[in-house]
Formats: sequence, structure tokens, C-alpha cells
Amino acid sequence: QVQLVESGGGLVQPGGSLRLSCAASGSIFRFNAMGWYRQAPGKQRELVARITRGGITTYADSVKGRFTISKDTAKKTIDLQMNSLQPEDTAVYYCNVEWLQLDYWGQGTQVTVSS
Repeated sequence: QVQLVESGGGLVQPGGSLRLSCAASGSIFRFNAMGWYRQAPGKQRELVARITRGGITTYADSVKGRFTISKDTAKKTIDLQMNSLQPEDTAVYYCNVEWLQLDYWGQGTQVTVSS
């Protein structure tokens, strides 16, 4: 089993920055991939950023150049640095890991971008 706990969400003004962190139970080295997804009200959950065990990253077109995903094996965390935030980035952000052909999810953290 895998437990994921997100932190770092909150309210920020347009143009601001936030850093989300996802703490995993046990070693993150075992995961095939780790990522962040988001779901805005009335919309489907979408991929924001993903990083594989080998370090290959994938980003949604809407966040390229603004968001950066990283992992810290020692701290067992998956982080998402979000810069130049815009109102359209408002959503609940979920941490995800892929392990043994299963997906595991955190409980989500709210990010609200508003003036």
C-alpha cells in the first residue's frame, strides 16, 4: 500500500508562486512514475506534470515553462514548483504514483489564484 499526503496549497495572487509537496510512505524509488494532476470545478481531472523513475518529465502545454516537477528520494517527496500562476490554474491538485500497474492518489490540496 501507498499513502500520499499533499501540502502547500493555498490562495495566491495572479503572477505569484506556490510549491506543492507530496510525502509518500516508504521509498519513492520503487514507483514507475510520479505526478501531479488537477481538477477544476466542472472539469475532468487532467495531468499537470509527471516524472518517471528515470527522471523523464512530461508537462501539460498550459504549464510548460511555469511549473517544475521534482523528486527527492531521500525525503520521499514529489514537489511541484508553480510560478506565474494564473486564475485558470485554480483547482484541486492531486499527487499520483504508478506502482505495480496501480495508481495511488493523495487526498488533494486546493490552489486558488485570485486577486
